Amino acid sequence: MKYVYPAVFTPEETGFSIDFPDIESCYTCGDDLVDGIEMAEDILASRLYDIEVSGKTVPDPSPLDTLVLKNGEFSTLVHCDTIVYRKLKNGKAVKKTLSIPQWMDEMASEKGINFSKVLQDALAAQLQG
Repeated sequence: MKYVYPAVFTPEETGFSIDFPDIESCYTCGDDLVDGIEMAEDILASRLYDIEVSGKTVPDPSPLDTLVLKNGEFSTLVHCDTIVYRKLKNGKAVKKTLSIPQWMDEMASEKGINFSKVLQDALAAQLQG
């Protein structure tokens, strides 16, 4: 799930405060521009992930040129990928019970096949397709 949203950067005494006007409670800060962009990507992915998990509708991003900026502020587009965020934040393994025919279990065990790896690879292929 890839997204691009406009962010408003407001210069502070040190660094920037950053706000995403289209997403409720989506704001952060950065010590400098590079740090601000990194922090903006992280908070954007976090908030959009929360929206996805809650089943709410992800809001449409506003066009960059429609934002009303105050003196000294600037806007830019920030990109994030909530699938990458999910992998980073929710990488813990969970146990699943499954059933396969006995003959398949015997043959796979003889060949030293890693059941977890096969299942993960198959699920990854299904989720991308």
